[in-house]
Amino acid sequence: MTSQPNTAAAGGTQIVGTPARPARPERPAGYWERVIRIVDQAPPLTDDQRARIRAAFHQPAAREAA
Repeated sequence: MTSQPNTAAAGGTQIVGTPARPARPERPAGYWERVIRIVDQAPPLTDDQRARIRAAFHQPAAREAA
């Protein structure tokens, strides 16, 4: 028995997905504007915070798990 790919999407558009990863629904109106407004209000990162984030993404164990 073969399974059909998931092609259902919000708004009636056809997006081919897989059974393991269904199609994403559309974002509500103003979503990205709200995200940008929230990010713009946040204080800038300190040098220590930037270094910690970089170290987290450059660990060898993280690459192996991905």
